[in-house]
Amino acid sequence: MTHESTAVGLASAYSNATTASGDWWRDAVIYQVYVRSFADSDGDGIGDLRGVRSRLPHLARLGVDAVWLTPFYVSPQADGGYDVADYRAVDPLFGDLADADELVRAAHELGLRVIVDVVPNHTSEQHPWFRAALAGEPGARERYLFRRGRGADGSLPPNDWESIFGGPAWTRVADGEWYLHLFAPEQPDLDWTHPEVTAEFDSVLRFWLDLGVDGFRIDVAHGMVKADGLPDIGRGAQATLIGTEPLPFFDQDGVHEIHRAWRRLLDSYEGARIGVAEAWAPSSERLALYVRPDELHQAFNFRFLNCPWDPGAMRTVIDESLSATTAVGAPTTWVLSNHDVVRHVTRYGGGAQGLARARAAAMLMLSLPGSAYLYQGEELGLPEVADLPPESRQDPAFRRGRRQQIPVPAVDPAPGPGPAAPGIIAPRPGEPTPPQSAPSPHSQPESGAGPQPHACCGPQTRAGAGPGPDPLTAPQAHAPTRPQAETGTGPQAQACCGPEAEMGGGAGGDPLTAPEADGQDGLRDGCRVPIPWAGAEPPYGFGPVGSWLPQPPEWAGLSVAAQTGDPHSTLELYRAALELRRAMPGLGAPEAGPSPDPRGMRWLPSPDGVLLFTRPGFACTLNTRPEPVELPAPGRPVLSSAPVQTDGRTVRLPPDSCTWWAF
Repeated sequence: MTHESTAVGLASAYSNATTASGDWWRDAVIYQVYVRSFADSDGDGIGDLRGVRSRLPHLARLGVDAVWLTPFYVSPQADGGYDVADYRAVDPLFGDLADADELVRAAHELGLRVIVDVVPNHTSEQHPWFRAALAGEPGARERYLFRRGRGADGSLPPNDWESIFGGPAWTRVADGEWYLHLFAPEQPDLDWTHPEVTAEFDSVLRFWLDLGVDGFRIDVAHGMVKADGLPDIGRGAQATLIGTEPLPFFDQDGVHEIHRAWRRLLDSYEGARIGVAEAWAPSSERLALYVRPDELHQAFNFRFLNCPWDPGAMRTVIDESLSATTAVGAPTTWVLSNHDVVRHVTRYGGGAQGLARARAAAMLMLSLPGSAYLYQGEELGLPEVADLPPESRQDPAFRRGRRQQIPVPAVDPAPGPGPAAPGIIAPRPGEPTPPQSAPSPHSQPESGAGPQPHACCGPQTRAGAGPGPDPLTAPQAHAPTRPQAETGTGPQAQACCGPEAEMGGGAGGDPLTAPEADGQDGLRDGCRVPIPWAGAEPPYGFGPVGSWLPQPPEWAGLSVAAQTGDPHSTLELYRAALELRRAMPGLGAPEAGPSPDPRGMRWLPSPDGVLLFTRPGFACTLNTRPEPVELPAPGRPVLSSAPVQTDGRTVRLPPDSCTWWAF
């Protein structure tokens, strides 16, 4: 007989509302919402919190346990919201605090938990603290990492550290000091040895916990502590070393005391509030340190995301990940896509083959012990949009170039509203120009693209208002722009942060010249195109009119409405898989309790190109080969990513497919 690819209307053991176990996070399925691209409620072409709230029923029907929201705080959007100017307020682009409160309440009514981003490694340059630091307020610079430069006149950066986005990780201000920014110049790094920094973020976490959120995804959780003395690394292309080698600015032992303190804070609230680390470490063992019993609850497993379509590599990553986290009593997390990487349909080859592999990989991921993260639109089988016109691109890395000269803006000493930026000065005549941007983890073919270690943005420089330098010589991105009255900060390009040209003027210095890159770096726009909900043409129900990035005409058949009820659609496959994940105790339902084997799984012999493992009452087969494979049937098929032929004794597995079995 042939077992169909999906089964609709499976009997569920329990609903979202009953997942109130204190250990809900150990096997939760958490859905990432990129707020800008999920749903637009007000017709400005940009997603917002009210739009998210209106689409929560889709997530409840899908069967996820929680939703993770990307930053929606007040921000000049130099890094897609990961440059925060006010951690306790909602940016008008996305709504207001009442919208956030109503979203949390609505999610809880549907049995969904809510996780929000917190960005503790750096602030926005427009944060009141940094504005005070530039204005010379006594003690203000101690909250950041300001240093004197090297050389007789201090004209060289304090060390050889490079920004993740290319170029030096230091920018010089008007009085000659330099400040550290591991990401864009608009994102100055905080000094976590300062007690005010610790106290401020304790207060920020309590603010959102009091509002009712269920946890935090901690951005750059590995970055808050730097090695004593800020030592040189001694080599370039440092972004390529992240997650592979020890670095003095990442994964320092001191970050763990911060996370221990935050765990105590989280545990002081009812309802199992959690912390999730976005952490890059050189090994699975180092990553596991972030999820020890007295630290955070989860850490992203980027090794699984980076794994090629190869059964040996997959098994190695699975075994090593489970071994490392089991050793500290924590669950493993699994993820295939997010807002920083090429969507896995495209990474796996694109077209029919890429979709088949993506469906199979999703079933593999959802059958593994631990917690899984889904990125919005993957349940629709969305591919990467690789042909966006240059004028619509918003990823600043797309336009980053060599930093030739740096303007001298006027410094606004007041910490109140108004355009503010560092008082940056140009290199003196004869000084070396900053180095060429380091290679990005994205500068590779789509099929092998790895994750960008952060959310967004490149090294544009905005400056204060006034006469002086000419505008930045790079084409403007066509992004919706908020009126000045909404923000009090002057016009800002809003769609992630195209290369703004709001250059201001103090005396001296030529404008920064940023020749447009060749497009090999800024690949993060293609995964951020707003998702389709219904209809035959754009914006497919995303909002009343338009979308901040153009949607492909062929997406009509991939919308939620088009796929609902089709038993062979990717959406119904995800719905069925998530329902079965809840219904089968062997897949780790919360009430099932711990397995005698903490991993809850056992590998069985299988043909070349095939993975076969069991969990209590359950088996999973993955055929990575481009042709069918026959083997003894490990049980009764209950779900498959492609039609499976079996007579009950043997099975013919389709190519690039995954099948779940009950026994």
